[in-house]
Amino acid sequence: MGIDLGTANTRVCVRGQGVVLDEPTVVAVKKGTDEVLLGGAAIGATAKEMLGRTPLSIDVIRPLKDGVIADFDMTEALLTYFIRRVHHRRHWISPRIIVNVPTGVTAVEKRAVFNAAERAGARKVYLVDEPRAAGLGAGLPIHEARATMIVDIGGGTTDIAILSLADVVISSSIRVAGDAMDDAVSQYIRRNYNILVGVNSAEEIKIRLGSASPRAEAEIPSEGVIEVKGRDLLAGVPRAVTITAAEVREALAEPVRKITDLIHETLEKTGPELSGDLLERGMTLCGGGVLLRGLDQLIHEQTGLPVRVADDPMGTVVRGTAVFLDHLDEFKSILESAEDDL
Repeated sequence: MGIDLGTANTRVCVRGQGVVLDEPTVVAVKKGTDEVLLGGAAIGATAKEMLGRTPLSIDVIRPLKDGVIADFDMTEALLTYFIRRVHHRRHWISPRIIVNVPTGVTAVEKRAVFNAAERAGARKVYLVDEPRAAGLGAGLPIHEARATMIVDIGGGTTDIAILSLADVVISSSIRVAGDAMDDAVSQYIRRNYNILVGVNSAEEIKIRLGSASPRAEAEIPSEGVIEVKGRDLLAGVPRAVTITAAEVREALAEPVRKITDLIHETLEKTGPELSGDLLERGMTLCGGGVLLRGLDQLIHEQTGLPVRVADDPMGTVVRGTAVFLDHLDEFKSILESAEDDL
């Protein structure tokens, strides 16, 4: 199995079958316990629907934060459920697993991934950098002795890597991505309207009205306004206000700036030969965050490099993981195992 263990979504592929599962990385449990609701079925989309709507007896947990494990037990429960679900709930299955990790993770954070996957039932666990998997998943020639640049904007982290000869030459990572954009929208509404909105509502506002530049607002398929419903922080009662696409763009400006600044910093560290390759090849964007309207245009304008969005950008990493899985014996030397980590 290959697992793209993301902050927002987890995607699973199986050797010879491709992508077989795509679910939110969310778990619902009885409060004060590690007991998953509904016999273990309150994981993924079922649990995400409960966010902000649960009674006091239930906790809804997102076990990953900023691309790394924040709740070990819940991550183990999530992986156990997904392994059994993919293998039709056969408890004796003990697969080999490849798990993607951001480039900036520490040794302790890697060890947490190894331990969680092993306790969830994996026979052998390998780790691979997300940008390397994304490069394969986007169909890029990462094995050539020429530069390939990947910008992966996920839920918790933005990972940038320049690849050559199937390895990472330069990498940068920042814990600013899709979740930070959602939070920026929520904080803007709170600051300007004194209204508290939920996580799912902020994400919906970003998807429906979000853009990275004024020109991209023309792509929004509506009148460019949306009614936002939440709790009035002053009166303590439900209230609705109308916000515009221009306001959402203003709210998103800071996380977008941090991401583009990181791209500039990465390019500044690139050697002249690699820079020459990038002038011709440009960069490929992947991850759910790149679906923000006009982000690719903004990056092109600021860097002068060709910029393309990968086909199905949210599935790029897991498709690359499937390639590693199908050629596991060939790629073992560039994958990191628990023994290497000792």
